[in-house]
Amino acid sequence: MTLPNESRDRYALSFTCGSLLTREADIAVPLYMESADWNVVRMQIIKKNLFQTRTASSAVRFASETVQRLAVFTPTELQLLHEASPNERNLLMWIAACRRYAFIAEFAEEIVRERYLLLTSTLGYGEFDSFVNGKSLWHPELDQLKISTRKKLRSTLFRMLTEAGLLVDGHIQQAVPSERIRDALDVREPSDIRFLPVRASKEISS
Repeated sequence: MTLPNESRDRYALSFTCGSLLTREADIAVPLYMESADWNVVRMQIIKKNLFQTRTASSAVRFASETVQRLAVFTPTELQLLHEASPNERNLLMWIAACRRYAFIAEFAEEIVRERYLLLTSTLGYGEFDSFVNGKSLWHPELDQLKISTRKKLRSTLFRMLTEAGLLVDGHIQQAVPSERIRDALDVREPSDIRFLPVRASKEISS
């Protein structure tokens, strides 16, 4: 699986800046609707410190990361994100992270959703470590990670799952996407519903 802005051979692993970034998206999306230019949005956020970060370097980091994730959405999807309820926005920002990062997408599909479909609801750090160890056969950059970096990736990913409402007290929670969210995800082939612990639309209707 190759995602935008990500090489075929190496995982991009810069998602430790923030977590879901839903609050930041709430600020950035209206700015994009005015300018239709992500570079303009990024510069506005940094110049005016709209994310209220403590340092200039943090402002740059958070602005860049937020823009990169939101850039995976089409204008129609951005409009949906703008109009969405809080729960819908969290699910959409989880989808944004999956589209942006193949590492997260594969963990979502191969571990989180697979365990949900197999009725194995528990999810802990052990599953993450096993996933990383398995992927390191094809992605040697994972073996080169410092222990502290690996722990940071793990804690951030689990925090993202929690903020998206997909993990509570170590148990995978069934996603409940609204009809409009499901329709938006089903536009893609294969459907982005595969990134959520929920059965596919075809499975439900059959």
